[in-house]
Amino acid sequence: MKKIIVGLLAALLLFAPDCFAQKTKIACIGNSITFGHGINDREHFHYPAQLQRYLGSDYEVRNFGVSATTMLLKGDFPYVTTEQYKESLAFLPDIVIIKFGTNDTKSKNWKYREDFIKDYQAFIDSYRNLSSHPKIILLTPIRCFLPLTDWDIRGDYVEQYVRPMIEELAYTNKIDIVNMFNVLGDHWDHDLLPDKLHPSALGAGDMALKLYQHIKTDGKDIAGQTPDLPFLTDAKPFNFHGYQGYEFTNQGVACKIVAPKVEAEGKPWIWRARFWGHEPQTEIDLLERGFYVAYCDVADMYGNDKAVKRWDDFYKMMVKAGFSKKVALEGMSRGSLIVYNWAAKNAKKVACIYADAPVMTLQSWPLGQVSNEGYRKDIDKMLQAYGFSSEAEARQWKQNPMDHAAVMAKAGIPILHVVGDVDETVPYRDNTEIFEAKMKRLGAPIQVIHKPAIAHHPHSLNNPKPIVDFILKAMKQ
Repeated sequence: MKKIIVGLLAALLLFAPDCFAQKTKIACIGNSITFGHGINDREHFHYPAQLQRYLGSDYEVRNFGVSATTMLLKGDFPYVTTEQYKESLAFLPDIVIIKFGTNDTKSKNWKYREDFIKDYQAFIDSYRNLSSHPKIILLTPIRCFLPLTDWDIRGDYVEQYVRPMIEELAYTNKIDIVNMFNVLGDHWDHDLLPDKLHPSALGAGDMALKLYQHIKTDGKDIAGQTPDLPFLTDAKPFNFHGYQGYEFTNQGVACKIVAPKVEAEGKPWIWRARFWGHEPQTEIDLLERGFYVAYCDVADMYGNDKAVKRWDDFYKMMVKAGFSKKVALEGMSRGSLIVYNWAAKNAKKVACIYADAPVMTLQSWPLGQVSNEGYRKDIDKMLQAYGFSSEAEARQWKQNPMDHAAVMAKAGIPILHVVGDVDETVPYRDNTEIFEAKMKRLGAPIQVIHKPAIAHHPHSLNNPKPIVDFILKAMKQ
């Protein structure tokens, strides 16, 4: 009988390992936003509870949030003085999610701001030193819409100081970071943030989904490692919103690449054209999902043949290093000139195009600004870049992005444009509207997101989720 029992136990271990698998323990640490202040049926709808439902039974998510707490040790209510802090350490988590900084901006606390990074570092170390050696994920604070006189919380300090300090901590510690600052957008929505500070169940759900997507990104954890890429031998490191960036040259051309913390399967990448670092929220969200971000300088070339050749060389280098053979292209404003001109000659290498307030024809920009003396230099540089003898010759040019519609349609490249409806610098009516109509006639409609009452700036969307979802779908991530 004893042998039979032993045999049955062995069979159970062999064929039902899930029954004995240990759950991944997640500790959510933070202030009232983590706690779920103001949420009806809080225990079921704060962001940790919703994260638990997303992750499922293989995870155990606990909420250790305490309202009104600070990271600053000299603050009016330091989190490290709470019982929840002690309980979170005793929990021996496998993953620690930390979100602080909002209450630290109160005037009685902000006078100690010089201690913020030091105190936060000691806090991180207290979890790093646990025997469970947890993965640590820092969250930037969400945007605060409170007037400066309410609750003495400074939303402007959160944006200008607290967020960059948390990004610096993620960079120096080589640990994960998730951008929550843009998740609820830049315009107050009562349904998401009823009191202008604390998320509703809906807002908490958006936070939970973003965290779930980051935690469940399939790929290789490379946080803290230098990617094994030959072209980074002499690269200069830099901090890109908490991520490891590298500046280097390829055949004498200035280039950049930013590595994710977790490298998604297939080594996907988004290729930024022009205006590096401007409105970076799309790139930040893609980094969270395991994408690399790349840049190859083609300034003042206006998408000419020399720029296309420069991009050809960069693409060959990236593919040789193991990156995806199909790339997502991103062009802001005049950046769309190189994006579309390169794509027209390399359509099979393009997974998708995201163009933002895009220049689709030189006749619209810069030539459309001929009466504006501020654009005279751009007009002259463009004429020189293409070797045009006159503006009249440039106006007859038939190799603009606008003229590549047939190539884009035949290749079936997914295309997204984001446009401001009152943009007079690169007017929608002279650019995207005409291109969109061409694509529609060719049976290959593009997706266009309109921004009512918005001019040429600001670019992108403050919450870039629609852009990111479009790129992920195109890249099959």
